[in-house]
Amino acid sequence: MLKDSKIRSIRNVTLAAVFSAVLMGCLTPASLQPASQVSPVATLSPQVRTAAATLPSRSVSGLSGRLSWTSSPPLIVPASDASHDLVAVKDPTIVRYNNRWHVYASSVARGGIYGMVYTSFTDWADAPKAPLYYMDKTTGFKTYVAAPQLFYFTPQKKWYLVYQSGPPMFSTADDPGDPTRWTEPSPFFAKPPAIVKDNGGWLDFWVICDAQSCHLFFSNDKGRWYKSKTSVAQFPYGFSDPVVLLEDAEAGRVFEACNVYKINGANTYLALIEAFDATSNGHRYFRSWTAASLEGPWAPLHNDGQSPFAGGQNVSFDAPAWSHDISHGEMIRSGYDETMTIDASNLQYLYQGFAPTAKTGDYNAIPWQLGLLKQK
Repeated sequence: MLKDSKIRSIRNVTLAAVFSAVLMGCLTPASLQPASQVSPVATLSPQVRTAAATLPSRSVSGLSGRLSWTSSPPLIVPASDASHDLVAVKDPTIVRYNNRWHVYASSVARGGIYGMVYTSFTDWADAPKAPLYYMDKTTGFKTYVAAPQLFYFTPQKKWYLVYQSGPPMFSTADDPGDPTRWTEPSPFFAKPPAIVKDNGGWLDFWVICDAQSCHLFFSNDKGRWYKSKTSVAQFPYGFSDPVVLLEDAEAGRVFEACNVYKINGANTYLALIEAFDATSNGHRYFRSWTAASLEGPWAPLHNDGQSPFAGGQNVSFDAPAWSHDISHGEMIRSGYDETMTIDASNLQYLYQGFAPTAKTGDYNAIPWQLGLLKQK
């Protein structure tokens, strides 16, 4: 029998090989690739295809179709030590718990080495000087892990950290404020579903639960948005074969970084998906959809870069804009549990951006930083 340490070593080598193979397809945004390299989406049958443009917009009580935001300066930035030469902090997840903010995020070290970091602080004013904990110091995390989501799963009285390590993975803990105590990564699926293998992979996983089911949303950087689900009793196992919820022949219109939230006090769910297209001059922004249940259907609310949920057209800065792109982040929630509930009257969004003067030829060298949007 192999010892645990050797099994982990083999797993890490295997994941590193998988990551190397899929990195350019999954993590390099099409907005930074020549148009000829962006794969179009295959045509689906009418029974499966649900194009956003065919659905009428819905009136959403308490949520404006015309939002405007102000942005903070960068609040959480790459910080290095003798063993970690970081160029980027990105893809954050955040909760307020025990009177502190807890943030997990992707990190990118020089050479395109992906991992995760953790930081915590009491007030936003303290965020720029809060130290980073490098998650590769935690058992099982010295491998490719990225794009985390943090929540408390009430039925089990456990904290969950969901992230990508090629496939969707999870760890559990009793306290999100102790990043050293997460369980080693475990997969949601025994093997990648056929629809994933046949249609360009998967990334940016998001879990949200209602009273009956836990739903796993994800995208594939090729114009498709998917969902799988399991019962609350079976979570984190028993997920169904994924189905396509939305698709667009223009890959950048349904790209990545999906978030799904329950609007507090309303029978409404809000979905955000990062996009880029001609309406945003190729810059990242968020489109949005709403639905009366997590089963859909999803109707567009903010549909392009000229009237985005959040993007260059509706975000202002006190100083010259430190980012022209509003990219992968997470809403400040009104709680921290699996329902992912937000207060639509007090929207705030922790996002990633980068300096307009930064070089973007190598996606893995872009100096992403984190800032906070507040609704005006």
